[in-house]
Amino acid sequence: MKLLLPIAVFLLMVSIGMGLRPAEFVRNLRKLMQNGAWLRLIVATFLVPPAVAMLMLRITPIDFGEAAGLFLLGVVPGAPLTSRVAAKRGFDMHLAASYQVWGALLVPVMIPLVVYSVAKLYERNIWIPPRLLFAQIAEKQFAPLLIGVALMYFATGLAKKIQPAITVVGNLLLIVMIVAVLWKMRAALAAITPWVLVGAIALAVASIGAVLLLVPAEAETQKTLALCNANRHIGLALLLAGDFARARNAVPAIACYALVGPLVMLAYARIVRRRAAVAASA
Repeated sequence: MKLLLPIAVFLLMVSIGMGLRPAEFVRNLRKLMQNGAWLRLIVATFLVPPAVAMLMLRITPIDFGEAAGLFLLGVVPGAPLTSRVAAKRGFDMHLAASYQVWGALLVPVMIPLVVYSVAKLYERNIWIPPRLLFAQIAEKQFAPLLIGVALMYFATGLAKKIQPAITVVGNLLLIVMIVAVLWKMRAALAAITPWVLVGAIALAVASIGAVLLLVPAEAETQKTLALCNANRHIGLALLLAGDFARARNAVPAIACYALVGPLVMLAYARIVRRRAAVAASA
């Protein structure tokens, strides 16, 4: 059962890689790096979300462990299936993939620095080895994505035939695993308090708002990046909570975001589509 989730993510990432056009992917990646956009994105992606978690600790009754769970979510962007989420909501999959790779490359640098600095404020000493983070990103994101791109490039006919089947199998396995994980985390979900729910919603909304406010760009670019920024890396946050932070009550906060985050992203996507429809009919 433990292998089903990695298999599902691997298959879907391979499928995403098959659908990418390398030239457009590289063009979008360059766009993210030009005219100071990368610095604004760093602030919106790695600094604003954890700052919101720290603010929630000060202005709400949530305890330190719950705030730690929200904080860890705030420092881990770019879930493996970010591109898939963007595509399902009608956003630019190629831009989402470029942003995901950009964020993944910065994860081994930014997460250790941010976590270490904030831990010092609370008289704690937490250092997350960059090699651990890079290994996680390489295994779950870079490797399957590159396999998909390579299959489409070197075996185009075969890739086009097997891509629909890979996508269907990956989606089915993912659905099974989501249900299983929610069942396994039922105790953590039962421990969710109303203020943790408020904190999770605030984190998701702030992740979207940070991009819209701090990253001036074309409307379509902003919309895609905002949606992707709200798709925080639940799995990596759980890993860090268990192996490094060792904060009690962190898991319920992370589990809460696993439920709330997708709902906020869905609501945002609907608002975007509604505004586009109104603009088109005006």
